[in-house]
Amino acid sequence: MFTIEALTPRAPSAHVIIRSYMFELASRHYGRPATPAEVDQALRDEPYDDLTGATGVLLVAMHDGEPIACAGARFGGAIAELTKVFTLPEYRGQGWGKRLVREAEDVCRARGAHTVRLDTRRDLVEAHALYESLGFTRVEAFNDDAYAEVWYSKFL
Repeated sequence: MFTIEALTPRAPSAHVIIRSYMFELASRHYGRPATPAEVDQALRDEPYDDLTGATGVLLVAMHDGEPIACAGARFGGAIAELTKVFTLPEYRGQGWGKRLVREAEDVCRARGAHTVRLDTRRDLVEAHALYESLGFTRVEAFNDDAYAEVWYSKFL
C-alpha cells in the first residue's frame, strides 16, 4: 500500500528518507559512495528540523510502511521554498516526485504562498527535468547557498 504522510522531521521514517537523500547528494558530490561522517556533515550543513508546523512541511511517500520519497517546503509569506525532493532509485519513474511536489504546492498555496522557488545543483539533471515538467522556470540566483548552481521559480 502507498500513502503520502506529513511527518515531523524527528519521525524515524523522515530521518531514514532524508539520510538516503543526503547519502545520494554527498556521493554524487564526491564521485564515490559517501562515508557516514560525510552524510552526517551534509545533514548539519542542510538542516531540515524547521519543516514542520508554522515554518514548513515534510511530505513522505510510504510503501508498506517504509519511506520511499520525500518533498519539503518552507513557508515565508508569499514565497515558499521547495526542498528535500527525493525518490529512492528503485521507485523512480513512477511519478512519486511529481505527486509530492504537487502536494507540497497545494500546502504552500493553503499557507498563503503565491510563488514556490528552489535551488539545486547543476549535476542533478533528473531534478531539472522534474521541475521543468511541472512548470518551474529557471530564474536568476536568489540566494548564495554554497551548493546552489541553478534556481527555479513557479507562480502558483
